[in-house]
Amino acid sequence: MIQKKIAIIGTVGLPAKYGGFETLTEYLTKHLTDSFDVTVYCSSFFYPKKLKSHNNAQLKYIPLNANGMQSILYDIISIFNALFYADVLLILGVSGCVVLPFIKLISNKVIIVNIDGLEWKRTKWGKAAKIFLKFSERVAVTYADRVVSDNKVIQDYVKYVYNINSELIAYGADHTKKEALSSGVVSEYPFLAKKYAFKVCRIEPENNIYLILHSFSEHPSLDIVVIGNWNNSNYGKEMKLKFNNYENIHLLDPIYDQNILNQIRSNCYFYVHGHSAGGTNPSLVEAMYLELPIITYGINYNLETTANKAKYFNNKNELLKIVSNIKQEELNEIAKDMKNVANKIYTWKVVSAGYANLFLLNSK
Repeated sequence: MIQKKIAIIGTVGLPAKYGGFETLTEYLTKHLTDSFDVTVYCSSFFYPKKLKSHNNAQLKYIPLNANGMQSILYDIISIFNALFYADVLLILGVSGCVVLPFIKLISNKVIIVNIDGLEWKRTKWGKAAKIFLKFSERVAVTYADRVVSDNKVIQDYVKYVYNINSELIAYGADHTKKEALSSGVVSEYPFLAKKYAFKVCRIEPENNIYLILHSFSEHPSLDIVVIGNWNNSNYGKEMKLKFNNYENIHLLDPIYDQNILNQIRSNCYFYVHGHSAGGTNPSLVEAMYLELPIITYGINYNLETTANKAKYFNNKNELLKIVSNIKQEELNEIAKDMKNVANKIYTWKVVSAGYANLFLLNSK
């Protein structure tokens, strides 16, 4: 039987070491390369050492940065290259989708687009970038054969704004494992010997970094550990300068060793999630799968992801009230609920099956 040829476009590349789309691609290739002939486009900017394959998927390299302004051209070049051989193009994100009207004129290849989390709403983008991303989203939804939403809130938005039914496929989290704190990690990070809250994220305004750190600066009896890319932006540097001198606040640079990251995550008192933009966030579903108690910003995406079973805050005072009054019994109950939801929805077997079904469909 001839396998369908799938091109995955829009990620930094494989092996995954950057973000949510890369992790998605990592596990799609692990689960689906027995059934499909998969090619993944990668950025030479991030992978100076070029592998020919990974997880039985072929890798193709584009000599551009997969992020920032170059991402548009990076995606467009990948799309045109994939037309020469692929049966299905899975495009992750919308920035390169401005070319889809032309693509549909010259090709009958199946186009599937995961529109991500309404990227144009993010505060980090200027007015011109927001206009472009909103336009790209409209083009993507209009001209794709299938649209993927990773959250019910995104799915409802696509239906309401564009009158298009999208496929609801979230992210997996069962690659994460609970780990005991080793003596070596505690030796390197002595504050882990105490009770601590935890958060890992990109250091951006819409992740409510200031709100969370400001709250903990006024609650010195509980430590918080936050891992993120503090030095990648003026905002991150400003936050680090402002809060790094509090004894109960520990701001760590990115940790790429999954074992060490899981040790720190697995043993926190509770997980604080501040994201106010996007759809289903990978770090949140990973924390849920690790059976961590979740205290999260109360935006609709997070309510949907956690099945309305976590603890929610919308401002500093609400977060302080939760942190000051939460009991261990309640945290235990939340943790159990989070694990049950994650087991049902956020596994790579479920996610991969959803994409496999889409790959087998013909164009609309």
